[in-house]
Amino acid sequence: MGVNACIFAMDNGEMFNKAAHFMGSTVLIRIAEVGLFVGIFLHIIQGLILWYSNAQKRDVGYAVNLGNKGSKWYSRSMGLLGTILLLFFILHWVHFWVPSRFTQAGLDPVVYNGIEMHDMFTLMKVTFEPLWVVIVYVLACGSLAFHLLHGFQSAFRTMGVGNKKWLALVQTTGIGFSILVPLVFAMMPISMHFGWVS
Repeated sequence: MGVNACIFAMDNGEMFNKAAHFMGSTVLIRIAEVGLFVGIFLHIIQGLILWYSNAQKRDVGYAVNLGNKGSKWYSRSMGLLGTILLLFFILHWVHFWVPSRFTQAGLDPVVYNGIEMHDMFTLMKVTFEPLWVVIVYVLACGSLAFHLLHGFQSAFRTMGVGNKKWLALVQTTGIGFSILVPLVFAMMPISMHFGWVS
């Protein structure tokens, strides 16, 4: 999020391109990148297995639907929210990761301080010209917000945090995190589309 937020530096993409180049050319970050992708895919597979397992265990629905009294709608909709995020990740990888790491399609070189790198800033501008792409990205960010809202506190509960004082802190932090991260991510395609950054 921090690297992507460099588009707001208003320097015609120099800071963003330098940060993207650093991310793409540093070995430790590339290893972490692969680890992150493996983690995301394992999370998706685990979620699908859990969803399928739960669906197989109960042929008949509950006699009384508690609705939000039993759990929040987004907690009950992790499969849908996760699927939207998976589709977003595929689109995002096609737009940015594959061109920057493999094909260089749509990427022009740019030189800063004698170092040639990909012009990812211009690629972002071109990618977010069509309104439908911006809408898909913003919807994915909304899905991410609800996914994080449930997942943040759920992860801490899984790790054994059960104390009311700590749970309150985790929930408050989780709400802030679940709003801030998707909001910053959503502002990127919106800002690019409407020309708020240059």
